[in-house]
Amino acid sequence: MEKTLISSIAKLLVTIGALNWGLVGIGQFTGSDLNVVSMILGSWPMVESVVYVLVGLSGVYLLLPGKGQ
Repeated sequence: MEKTLISSIAKLLVTIGALNWGLVGIGQFTGSDLNVVSMILGSWPMVESVVYVLVGLSGVYLLLPGKGQ
């Protein structure tokens, strides 16, 4: 895989994760469950966990020097 493709995928996953966490926070204020990842993958808890791990690993990858470019 090309470095820029990996960086693009990592940025996409981090963006999805950030939006999801923002919605979770808004949901806490409104008393709603706005966890989109859980809404989509809730019936597959293992896949949901894999998505969360991939988002986390993507964030770590982008923190490495020169990787987020």
